[in-house]
Amino acid sequence: MTRGAGPVDEAQRRARTLGVLGGGQLGRMWVHAAQAAGWRTVVLEPDASSPAGAAADEHIVAAYDDPSAWAELAARCCAVTTEFENVPADALEAMATLAPAGSAAPAVAPAAAAVRTCQHRAREKAAFVAAGVPCAPHRRIESEHDLHADGLAELLPGILKTATLGYDGKGQRRVEDAADVARAFAALGGVPCLLEKRLPLALEMSVIVARGRDGACVHLPVQQNLHRDGILAVTQVPAPGVPPATAEAALAHARRLAAVLGYVGVLCVEFFVLTDGTLVANEMAPRPHNSGHWSLDGCDISQFELQWRAMAGMPLVPPRQHSPAVMLNLLGDLWWPPDIAPGAAPGDAAREPDWASVLALPGARLHLYGKREPRRGRKMGHLTITAATPEAAQDVARAAADRLGLPAW
Repeated sequence: MTRGAGPVDEAQRRARTLGVLGGGQLGRMWVHAAQAAGWRTVVLEPDASSPAGAAADEHIVAAYDDPSAWAELAARCCAVTTEFENVPADALEAMATLAPAGSAAPAVAPAAAAVRTCQHRAREKAAFVAAGVPCAPHRRIESEHDLHADGLAELLPGILKTATLGYDGKGQRRVEDAADVARAFAALGGVPCLLEKRLPLALEMSVIVARGRDGACVHLPVQQNLHRDGILAVTQVPAPGVPPATAEAALAHARRLAAVLGYVGVLCVEFFVLTDGTLVANEMAPRPHNSGHWSLDGCDISQFELQWRAMAGMPLVPPRQHSPAVMLNLLGDLWWPPDIAPGAAPGDAAREPDWASVLALPGARLHLYGKREPRRGRKMGHLTITAATPEAAQDVARAAADRLGLPAW
């Protein structure tokens, strides 16, 4: 407490302070957006050197499942959010009831129930069905008995996914027949899984909406995505391969899903467009999303500003895209020569990519996340290219990819 501060001062400070569970890059960009509007920020994160913790006004270094840390965060903030879906939903539920003396409990957005839904693939699929959002045919695989249930063949070839803790392509196995399913189930540790029918994909896209407590809902433009090895590689906006009717249908699905969930905050829904033009939902994330990072440079309101506005009860204004954009994900692979694995020999060291050659390109904006250790597959930053036309943005983005040694698309 500062000298001379009293209860009124602390109440005023809390009323202008927002909190987040999670210290990664999403939290870091949220911190910057909230601070730009004069908010104080508090991060709860066990890693003392986390990207968001380094940027925030305060950093509570504690485990996500520490009740004393929940109480501390609730005492400091008027509203709390999360930057990743695998934060304990119990923490969000508890903080919604933790009222410091003489004050209300912090507003928690999204609520624990919505986060629990997104944490489990079967619950997620059930939410899609309840909201009338089309998704791939699927069934639970939770025991040896389920491997021999009738109708399994109708979902093959398919993809077996762990019900929880799967992201960036982790916890997934492609399966061709019943024997494959049994082997994949064993390889994944026999944990509860979901078997989804593999569908013929034309492209991948995502929709990011923000919904307030009053039901107001706004969205970013539809984004077309390219994944490599299960990790987002390229996002293009406007989405060049998405017909207007498909984009409108995806937006309607996402808005309806947010309403059915009673959602407050930023929600991303990933969709597949099949070769016959059919639209199916893949998964959702209860937070800002990698595919929306371009909005920092291509929109007048970014997904991170939408996040703090929604949690703080501020007006949600439809974002306006002022520039076509292409975003390139920058993984830790870029820091290592192709012929040298990290730690392969004493003296091997990561090399900094040639940022100067990329930043010499018009419209290039580099965002690095402050992570100390580059590892293959680790998201270290992103590069956004904006231009006057989609074609110009594509041309410069391809030039940037070439200078960085990234594959073409």
